[in-house]
Amino acid sequence: MDSPHIEQSLSELTFNIFQRPLHPELFNIYRSQHFFQGDYEVMIWITGCSHLVSVFFDADCLTEVICSPDQMLPSRGLVERFPFRGEKSHKCTWSQELEYMMSFQVEAMSANLFRQTHSDLTAMAKRRGLYVPFPQWAKGELVPFSFLDYEAHCEELHIHAFHAFPEQQTIIKTQSLFNLKIK
Repeated sequence: MDSPHIEQSLSELTFNIFQRPLHPELFNIYRSQHFFQGDYEVMIWITGCSHLVSVFFDADCLTEVICSPDQMLPSRGLVERFPFRGEKSHKCTWSQELEYMMSFQVEAMSANLFRQTHSDLTAMAKRRGLYVPFPQWAKGELVPFSFLDYEAHCEELHIHAFHAFPEQQTIIKTQSLFNLKIK
């Protein structure tokens, strides 16, 4: 697979929700985390300035993935696709045991605010979560990066993701809540 093209228009990125797992061969995975929490399993992949999170619970699997339109994704299992424009919130229930809520925001900033936000997020990422900088894509002194922070509880998984695009002085922020109703 080719490396993601960092200079693409951010408005081309999409937030996708699948009711199935996706195969790792579809992605360049720069960092991953796999763990079990109580009765559910989680896979998190940083796939460039984008990510994939799959949650497995009983016979259910729910996957969120951010990607560009040239990313090869299956159509089977695709439930929703949203373009990254402004802000969006979405809530759905897959079964009596699994609820999912997400929100995202595309935040274009002034140069000074972006520099400070970039610095703050990079400092936080050194203490927790998954962080991958992409110096190979940097056009200036600030480096594009992906930072995913998560909190796993017995019945809930919270994901906070930040994808920094310095050339556009833009941060994509996503928040996801997987609510698992344990019997």
